[in-house]
Amino acid sequence: MSERKHIQVHEVMTPMPVPVDGLATVREALNRMREAKVRSLVVERRRPGDEFGIIVVSDIANKVLARNRSLDRTNVYEVMSKPVLTVDSAMEIKYAIRLLSKFGLSRSLVVDHNEPVGFVTLRDMVFRYTDIIDAPSGDSLT
Repeated sequence: MSERKHIQVHEVMTPMPVPVDGLATVREALNRMREAKVRSLVVERRRPGDEFGIIVVSDIANKVLARNRSLDRTNVYEVMSKPVLTVDSAMEIKYAIRLLSKFGLSRSLVVDHNEPVGFVTLRDMVFRYTDIIDAPSGDSLT
């Protein structure tokens, strides 16, 4: 009888999400992405009880560049996604995969005690999941 492996989101996530203020310009957000070598930023909460947002490169392409908007006169809050789907860092990746798939999302903000600790992508979870179920020992994530 093989032991089942339960991979948690924190084992697959990219840690330390890079924050950006919603009032920052899209150009400032792009510069932050370049400096940190990331494709997404977590948009900080404005007040207690507020939700996190996310801005990704595709938001900038689709909502700014494709519409001929100014990078310097468009604020992050105008093009970000909010609220953003979050997953707990201790969630098993099989459930996180199901959740992201259900909503047609490619990434999620990872939280621990309601504070952002990283991002996880569907791609990274699927590769890790299939690595485990394809392992010679026959272990599975079911």
